[in-house]
Amino acid sequence: MGVHPKIGITGLPRSGKSAVMEKVLDMLLDERTREISMRGGSTEGAIIGGVRTEPLLEDGERMGYKIIDIVTGEEGVIAHKNIDSRLRVLGYGIDTEELNRVALPAIDHAQHHCEVLVIDEIGKFSVESEAFVQAVRSALEVDMPTLLTLHKKSRHPLLQDIRRRDDGRILEVTPVNRALLPYKIHKLMRETY
Repeated sequence: MGVHPKIGITGLPRSGKSAVMEKVLDMLLDERTREISMRGGSTEGAIIGGVRTEPLLEDGERMGYKIIDIVTGEEGVIAHKNIDSRLRVLGYGIDTEELNRVALPAIDHAQHHCEVLVIDEIGKFSVESEAFVQAVRSALEVDMPTLLTLHKKSRHPLLQDIRRRDDGRILEVTPVNRALLPYKIHKLMRETY
């Protein structure tokens, strides 16, 4: 176990996990950009790497989810109501090939070239890919600040292991703490970053 925190953000569906994560990332980027410009250095090179997940909306209805490489912007649809797949979760067809195509290189790149690793939404869709599960397990062994969003109720062994880590902190988003939680997470990350 390293000195850098592995921070998991959890909460009920639509509680604001991704919004909290985005706010923390914005704070880290703003801070780092200020530090670099004060020293007169270059801001080239990604500080934050990994993947984030966004819902796909059609006429205001959630139809699926896409995964996005934070550094390259590469996208892939990983779950959609119209995907014809034997793997179905919550009414969505799952495309593990798209998940692997985008997520695996993004996670690998972040481990070797970035200062902070982000894996948004480790949950019901993504754990259907054994390659993704292994990539997350490997990434958690790298000593770097890591920010994860976790499905609250999943009992998948990967999520159970993350919750039990000695170097991990799991924080739940609630309506009461949603506004202040990004500042708490930022402070936890800054203590070793």
